[in-house]
Amino acid sequence: MLGGNGYLLWSGVAAVITGLVVWLVPLGWEWQGVMFAILTLLAAWLWWKWLSRRVREQKHSDSHLNQRGQQLIGRRFVLESPLVNGRGHMRVGDSSWPVSASEDLGAGTHVEVIAIEGITLHIRAVSS
Repeated sequence: MLGGNGYLLWSGVAAVITGLVVWLVPLGWEWQGVMFAILTLLAAWLWWKWLSRRVREQKHSDSHLNQRGQQLIGRRFVLESPLVNGRGHMRVGDSSWPVSASEDLGAGTHVEVIAIEGITLHIRAVSS
């Protein structure tokens, strides 16, 4: 509904309203076209205003929708395998993420995700 679909929906509504008005009050085709154009522009403008207000009021957490790495920042996990040279992999749910840390960490270390770069999670050791 954000792209062409929203516009087509509301131009369809404008067409239905125009049809109902013409059914009640017979108008020439010129006035029908003008009414349809005005209703379409009005509906598109109202749709744009409503949509822009919703985007402004959007929750911060929604802005990370479909950005799984951003959703992981601040979460804590336990390493299942050690990091060698500060690099390794960590299990998050049913996924395996590449991780990097400023130091080598052993298996069983409690870690917190502090940043993400590409698909690599940057982690640090935390006390359990």
